[in-house]
Amino acid sequence: MNIQHQQTDNPIIIVDHISKTFPNGIRGLTDFSARIHQREVVVIIGPSGSGKSTFLRCLNGLEEVDCGSIVIDGIPLDRNRKHQLEIRKEVGMVFQQFNLFPHMTVRDNINLAQRLVRKKSKAEATEMTMELLRKVNILEKADAYPSQLSGGQQQRVAIARALAMMPKVMLFDEATSALDPEMIGEVLEVMKTLAREGMTMVVVTHEMRFAREVSDRVIFMEGGGIIESGNAEAFFSHPQEERTRSFLSQIL
Repeated sequence: MNIQHQQTDNPIIIVDHISKTFPNGIRGLTDFSARIHQREVVVIIGPSGSGKSTFLRCLNGLEEVDCGSIVIDGIPLDRNRKHQLEIRKEVGMVFQQFNLFPHMTVRDNINLAQRLVRKKSKAEATEMTMELLRKVNILEKADAYPSQLSGGQQQRVAIARALAMMPKVMLFDEATSALDPEMIGEVLEVMKTLAREGMTMVVVTHEMRFAREVSDRVIFMEGGGIIESGNAEAFFSHPQEERTRSFLSQIL
């Protein structure tokens, strides 16, 4: 059963004709354009090296594009330092690796950016942290260290840490691919909850069931560009492009 999201008419992310070539000559993105609306869940799929992760990293400024433009919630992502910082506040990202500070408790990992970037008091940050740990179902792990957690628990802490910044957009870059199979479900459940609550999400994943059930739109990438894009039901039931059909036949 698909989760339906009430979207706004105005896109919150506008990407126009961006390209990215890495110093080794590998082309990450080629003349890539996209529009993503508020409350929309967009899943990006494609073979390894197709540009999926590069696109996400460009969206939050971790990679600089060679040409084209990115605008998020009316803020251009350019070389203006103020714009870059504003977008980093508005865009949360969850990576394949958890990137938690090993010497800090779960509570302190989530508190840190709230205090440094959002300038919250310790009490305010802790209140938000405990609320988010309850949301991702690991409230009892607040005083544990990352080494004492399973991979799935660490990834849920990483999601809570990103949410603590109160982002308008969440990016997920293969957030379950480093997890053991039995832990994937608990992370996907948190992502489904965010989708139901109307969080704007761009998700790179190999989890096709999640894509089919939760996304409003699926984008299939290859060679740094979009091969096909469409609503989830039509995309999986009646793909238009031969390359899409070939890819789906290998993974479904």
